Amino acid sequence: MNILIILAESVSKASIVPPPPTFPTGAQISSFLYTFGASIVVVFILYILLFHLLRSFLRRTEKDTALFILGILRIPAIAIFILASLKLSLTQLGSGGIINLIDRGLTACLILGFTYGTTLLFTEAAVYYLKDYARKTEAVWDDVLIPLLQNFIPVITYLIGISLFFSTIGVDLTGIGLAIGSITVVLGLAVKDILSDFFSGLVLLVDTPFRFGDVISMPDGSIAIIKHIGIRVTKLYLINEHCEVYTPNTTLGGQNIVNLSRPTTHYAYTIKVSVRVDADAVVATNILQQIIVGHPDTLGELDEKLQHLDSFAALREAQGDKLSKKEAGRLRLLIEKDVNSYLQKIEQAFEDFIKEIKKLEKGGLNSEELKIIQKNYIEILNLVGLVVITERQGKRLRSHLEEEPTDKATLISLIRQWYKTWLKDPDLVIEDQHLLPDEWEHKIELMKIKLNKLFQKISNPGVDETRLDDYSLKFVEWLHDNFKESNTAWKEPQVQLTDIQGSSMQFSVRFYVDNIQLEHWRRGNRVQNEIRREMVRRLRQAYIYTLG
Repeated sequence: MNILIILAESVSKASIVPPPPTFPTGAQISSFLYTFGASIVVVFILYILLFHLLRSFLRRTEKDTALFILGILRIPAIAIFILASLKLSLTQLGSGGIINLIDRGLTACLILGFTYGTTLLFTEAAVYYLKDYARKTEAVWDDVLIPLLQNFIPVITYLIGISLFFSTIGVDLTGIGLAIGSITVVLGLAVKDILSDFFSGLVLLVDTPFRFGDVISMPDGSIAIIKHIGIRVTKLYLINEHCEVYTPNTTLGGQNIVNLSRPTTHYAYTIKVSVRVDADAVVATNILQQIIVGHPDTLGELDEKLQHLDSFAALREAQGDKLSKKEAGRLRLLIEKDVNSYLQKIEQAFEDFIKEIKKLEKGGLNSEELKIIQKNYIEILNLVGLVVITERQGKRLRSHLEEEPTDKATLISLIRQWYKTWLKDPDLVIEDQHLLPDEWEHKIELMKIKLNKLFQKISNPGVDETRLDDYSLKFVEWLHDNFKESNTAWKEPQVQLTDIQGSSMQFSVRFYVDNIQLEHWRRGNRVQNEIRREMVRRLRQAYIYTLG
């Protein structure tokens, strides 16, 4: 009986012995080679079509987006094409055994190829064009969000790709997932401060109290520049100390942030000065007023500034091929007068335009009334320097605004002439040669976008036909508040007699510096110093200066 049992067990074990491996037949190998060869030919043809013929065609187009994408995807695409050809050809060898292992390996490699290509497409192409888009918008959140996406998306993409890779080749990730979950809980408790900084960074992203390059005042009174908002810390540049400081996002988000760059880069300074008590207060006030107005880098009525500019002695003289401060300032102020004049014309034209819309929109707009509004709007666009371009797209005609290539004076051409003249200022530093044009080209681009949107509303108002005046008024407010003020009456210098003590009268002089971001953010300090020196000189010259 025992012998029978042993024999039965032997037969049972023999029955579950795996069959010997089967090898592809000659016909299967020939079919594999034929399919792989045909696939390689197809891959070669696709390569020629995509990366040579299509590339040559795309070079003739104005935009380089598709050309750039083709360039960065060249190597990943070749790898994916070859792997896909091998996987397709492998089906000719049947299935089972080593064939299945090779098939899973090729699938895993394809996943890695797609992961690498997707990451490359995002980091090299998508981020580049997103940054370009962010520069053309007023929103601050996109300036902060894009760098965060640039850091996070590749990590997430690679984690997903690597997980799929191991799953495809048969590695069980259940145990690893449980281990990672346990480790995550422990690490979460250990790095709760880091997580707090991370979420504080997200809050800063949502609230957007500043953008990169903004000048802020720290709680201790020091002045800093926003350089980078990271996952955990924000990098600041301290101007006076010429060093970088890394502030945890939790700390930065929990304190009052004074942004000196908003709503404009104009910043007010106050200087205290003493005058002899027996001096004529009116004469002293006039001298101080002329000093402030006469400096080319303060805000004030432009005709008065040009009148008193020559009497300001404490300015940089001409050196080498550089203009003197007075000459550079005079040229800039003269062109700024033209800019302000055009801004006032455009603002007045919009006021008349809005009145016309309000008169016509009662009861809705008919086709004739709409043509009148469109005609008046195009006249305003001519002052700005934009023209209507109509192109056929399929069966429909599409119209949009473009800059007018002309030599006549327009707002856009005067703005460019103005900032190019400003670049001749001998006090500017090298980085200002990029900062100033970037600032104003960004504003010009925003203005064009807003005018284009308003043009589309006016061309096809639809349900908004009774709100065209509101849209126009909103643009005028933006033009005055965020583009450039046509007049700065409330920012003109103020001289006040604040106190009389013993043998002196105390005066307070308040003035605005035009752009504190220039000269490596030291422009305000230089202007203050030059004005103080001029005050001492002029008041001594009038024999009324006292140390107080």
